[in-house]
Amino acid sequence: MTTMYDKNESDAFFDQLINVIGNPPDLIYQTFALSADVQGCYLFIETLVDKNKIDNNVLRFFSEAQMFDGLENGLNLVENLKNTIPIVATTTTYDLDSCVQGLLEGKCLFSIPGADEVLLFDVAHFPHRAVAEAKTETTVQGPNEAFNEHLTTNLGLLRKRIQSSNFRVEQMKLGTSTESRVLLSYMQDLAPTEVVNECRNRIRAIETDSILDSTYIVEWIADKTFIPFPLIMKTERPDVTVSHILEGRVAILVDGSPIALIGPVTFFQYFKSPEDYFQRADVATFMLWIRFLAYLMAIFVPALYIAVTLYQQALIPPMLLVSLSAQREGVPFPSYVEAFLMTGIFEVLREAGLRMPRIAGQAISIVGALVLGEAAVQAGFVSAAMVIVVAVTAITSFVAPYYNFGLSQRFLMYAYMILAGFMGLYGILCGVLFTIVHLVSLKSFGVPFMAPVAPTFLSDWKDTLIRVPRSRMKTYPRMNHTKRKKR
Repeated sequence: MTTMYDKNESDAFFDQLINVIGNPPDLIYQTFALSADVQGCYLFIETLVDKNKIDNNVLRFFSEAQMFDGLENGLNLVENLKNTIPIVATTTTYDLDSCVQGLLEGKCLFSIPGADEVLLFDVAHFPHRAVAEAKTETTVQGPNEAFNEHLTTNLGLLRKRIQSSNFRVEQMKLGTSTESRVLLSYMQDLAPTEVVNECRNRIRAIETDSILDSTYIVEWIADKTFIPFPLIMKTERPDVTVSHILEGRVAILVDGSPIALIGPVTFFQYFKSPEDYFQRADVATFMLWIRFLAYLMAIFVPALYIAVTLYQQALIPPMLLVSLSAQREGVPFPSYVEAFLMTGIFEVLREAGLRMPRIAGQAISIVGALVLGEAAVQAGFVSAAMVIVVAVTAITSFVAPYYNFGLSQRFLMYAYMILAGFMGLYGILCGVLFTIVHLVSLKSFGVPFMAPVAPTFLSDWKDTLIRVPRSRMKTYPRMNHTKRKKR
């Protein structure tokens, strides 16, 4: 026997619903006339819906529909409405939890007296910014679109580039308070099943009250966290995300975040820029090796300066040694104190440039570096050679295409400076051996972090250590263990 709800019972349910939500100021509750004798009511959160859809599609339909003439109750009307209303609607029983969740998702709840169900119309409209140019991963050639904080927009940017029936998107919700939507996307015919399952299981195992950004879940799904090297790539560019998906990797999008997560990832992929694939292969290879060299310089230049000036002066050419000795005359600190002092000041300037308003940030960082560097030399706190060393280190540290990977070289730089201050070149050598062992031991979703060098996949070097023309890349990377081998 069907349970009937009269108007009084419906009003009581709405009162209970309003009390659960807390009766916020943006909660709208209104009634409307279905016929001369029957009134319906609707409820929605104003800041989460598109009011034009409600006015033009729903209320206008109710006012013009002829099916309500002579209506005495809402029984048997709900299914008819679902098939004729111009906005997609779902029905639910008078279940408090389902209705609360629907309102918080941007739906409009309609109740018809006498019906045993309520209607939930999808009229969600969340505020978001338009698709803009990429800010942290800029290129001269190629597309410049970037993700924004709207999950539907981000998914649309991916689907615009991947028009294949094998493109799979799975949705999960995380955060007991935020109920954030998380999308796992991959190519069904390429991504290894074990990688997809591992990624899915790690996401589902997350237990937390809030997920406000994609970086929140990195600490849960990464193989290791307290290490300088990121095992999950972060990117704001849809073209980069698509390129990795089309090579058999998985991408993770989080509602409210303009950053996509990509895995598994290897050490050498952090040196590749999107622009490498928009220019000639020989130029791209040259620039790739420039980035390798810049990364090593950013790590080792301060440490080598400390080591040779403190312990291995015999390695310095005589004329240069005389010049360095003259510069250091009157400097009260040893070279390792100079290095830590100047690099620390530069880190402060870099952070200040990032946090200051854009108009003043760049000027402050440049003027601050020039003024402080010149003043420090004139005052005799540091030598001019140390200013050059820090300047070279600072410039090369900006070459890394990905910001989160660039942070790793700053950690390594200080570690090698400490080793050089205690043991000179021997300390640097010990640090290099430890770093190599550490890198070889890392994995990203089961894929060795140093692939295709360790373990060695020679066929993958054509798109790792060099960049061959795309006409010669007829197979997928072996290290990804894709389901299909040929492109």
